[in-house]
Amino acid sequence: MTGLQDRLTPEQVEEFGRELDELRQRIVDDLGEDDVAYIKRIIKTQRGLEAAGRALLFAGFFPPAWLAGVGALSLSKILDNMEIGHNVMHGQYDWTRDPALSSQRFEWDNVAPAENWRHSHNYIHHTYTNILDKDRDVGYGILRIDPDQKWHPYYLGNPVYAVLTALFFQWGVMLHDLEVDRLVKGERTWSEFADVRARIVRKAAQQLGKDYVLFPLLTGPLAPLTLAGNASANLARNLWAFAVIFCGHFPSDVESFTEEETERESRGQWYLRQILGSANLTGGPLFHVLTGNLSHQIEHHLFPDIPSRRYPMIAPQVRAICAKYGLPYHTGPLHKQLFSVAKKIVRLALPGSGRAADPEPTTLERDRDLKAA
Repeated sequence: MTGLQDRLTPEQVEEFGRELDELRQRIVDDLGEDDVAYIKRIIKTQRGLEAAGRALLFAGFFPPAWLAGVGALSLSKILDNMEIGHNVMHGQYDWTRDPALSSQRFEWDNVAPAENWRHSHNYIHHTYTNILDKDRDVGYGILRIDPDQKWHPYYLGNPVYAVLTALFFQWGVMLHDLEVDRLVKGERTWSEFADVRARIVRKAAQQLGKDYVLFPLLTGPLAPLTLAGNASANLARNLWAFAVIFCGHFPSDVESFTEEETERESRGQWYLRQILGSANLTGGPLFHVLTGNLSHQIEHHLFPDIPSRRYPMIAPQVRAICAKYGLPYHTGPLHKQLFSVAKKIVRLALPGSGRAADPEPTTLERDRDLKAA
């Protein structure tokens, strides 16, 4: 837990917010044909990979063809969910007025219905980022992922729940909208979720029918291999999405907040909370595309409705603004951030505050130590 209001003076917060507003406006003013061409190119690539993957599974009796089919289909599902679906449904391309890029019309290759996801993610998560008891993405109602979550013997299973969440990530996203933990506690009733349930049933039936009935049957005697290939592609997408999303939200130096300290929050304070509550991943251009540019989680949390291809371009400017105000800019390679998340999950399974006696230094502190050396 951080003292959010102690980071900057009121005057600094106002100036900090103004600088980020100006950065955002420069991006908005520059949006145009290059952004549209980019997302359409990604969509074309995704569709090509899906077609290639499905076709290769028709030759699944030949192991290299089966493996290639699974690989192509996995990449297709990753692109569909990460760089296309997640970003289009954020409204990043609503300004184009293209029905194919409309946040309200887009549906992704995932068992979680787009309409449910837009509420729980776009509204709840991005409004209340890392606010305990408000942002349901903190632990997803399953995990103890923050030391200020009260410990219960249930959390002894934290590592097991995390592994299951990774394996069945799309199903976890789907069930997230039902708020099962609150249903169990009696805080909500099933009748309140009638519409949510109806959308879940329809979408799950469509996805299961497509991947585990229709396409396997189309390959005739190879149906078992095709079913296994589709399941493998879904598993690959689940594991990748879990790793990227958890590394953007839950490494050791990412901070959480209380409802009290975020009351009557100004625009500048909201920006500040996004930076303190997010972490980036380092990597090359292809890596960033495959993460849906959520490897730039800080920039995404600051500007969730800006096309994701812009995040790598503005990241140096955001980092410079953070350095100017003495703020941390959490970033690191995937393996290190994932290890940090894993340590936290295991540590917080045990009773106690879960806070390390000597917290890991923030990226800013590491940078200063290196310069001093």
